[in-house]
Amino acid sequence: MTQRFSFSLAATDGKARTGVISTPRGDIRTPAFMPVGTAATVKAMMPESVAATGADILLGNTYHLMLRPTAERIDRLGGLHKFMNWDKPILTDSGGFQVMSLAELRKLTEKGVTFRSHIDGSKHELTPERSMEIQRLLGSDIVMAFDECPALPADRARITESMRLSMRWAERSREAFGDRPGHALFGIQQGGLEQDLRGESAEALTKIGFEGYAIGGLAVGEGQEAMFDCLDYAPDQLPQDKPRYLMGVGKPDDIVGAVKRGVDMMDCVLPSRSGRTGQAFTRRGVVNIKNARHADDPRPLDEACTCPACSKYSRAYLHHVFRAGEMISGMLLTWHNLHYYQEIMQGMRDAIAAGTFAAWEKQFHDTRALGDIEPV
Repeated sequence: MTQRFSFSLAATDGKARTGVISTPRGDIRTPAFMPVGTAATVKAMMPESVAATGADILLGNTYHLMLRPTAERIDRLGGLHKFMNWDKPILTDSGGFQVMSLAELRKLTEKGVTFRSHIDGSKHELTPERSMEIQRLLGSDIVMAFDECPALPADRARITESMRLSMRWAERSREAFGDRPGHALFGIQQGGLEQDLRGESAEALTKIGFEGYAIGGLAVGEGQEAMFDCLDYAPDQLPQDKPRYLMGVGKPDDIVGAVKRGVDMMDCVLPSRSGRTGQAFTRRGVVNIKNARHADDPRPLDEACTCPACSKYSRAYLHHVFRAGEMISGMLLTWHNLHYYQEIMQGMRDAIAAGTFAAWEKQFHDTRALGDIEPV
């Protein structure tokens, strides 16, 4: 059993990289997509089904878990891995983003954030120190520094002030994290879409020193073009020898574009959330299973896909169970979406290792451009 956390690069192709993050709970092949298990579950999925899609790591949510069932309770019950029956690595976010987007009546100070729970209105305080304590109680393998993420668009003064506060909080997170062999703390780069502010943030984080670095504050409404413009330089500002994690991304073409620009890890609720609302991601683009055109279609969702939804059920059946509001609909479509996302990651890992990433990327875009198969 590896006792340390480490990252090794196996190959690069342009800026795209493939490698392995080693943790005591297992290896994470990069580029990696992390399904989101917000409240200690990837919605509509059994943990073993998530593993079967090819996921090496899951994301858990500090904000949701601290409110319910509480980090203290999870700790008493043996930690998050045991609690949710997932024995591979888990990354927990710091709670900062959810406080900004979900909590009510929040108040931001140098010390941290006080807020009322969106569940029952109870009052809570989240600081860098408390976030580190919660994530330690949860027992996650990769811990995120506590930061503040302003929604874009925001003016430069607000972005500057927020980024510098996040850097002071990053230093406090590092201190509070302490020495935890086998566990890793990632710092989070902020600075909106301003190259110089991103640079200042990267410099501050590198000086503090982290086991990995995240690119935060993107995928918050700025649009793909602006995000890619930022990713043209942001990953390069971070240390080469550490994993780089783009938070909260994204659609399949966002993920491919991010990897092309040097990103190693991503997470997003999209595959699972879309699965529950009848949207399937396929090689040939997005399919809305609720559309009437699928009602008599005996063909699979995606004939090249080996997931249970595609290998055992027809479009007609998937359409029927969605329309009927049956639980299996969200289960099958979520499984398909997560399987497809992991297939993209494996495709990119193989292509980078073989030095054929550009050809792989072209085929990916060309196939998506074909659109869905003709109706029956």
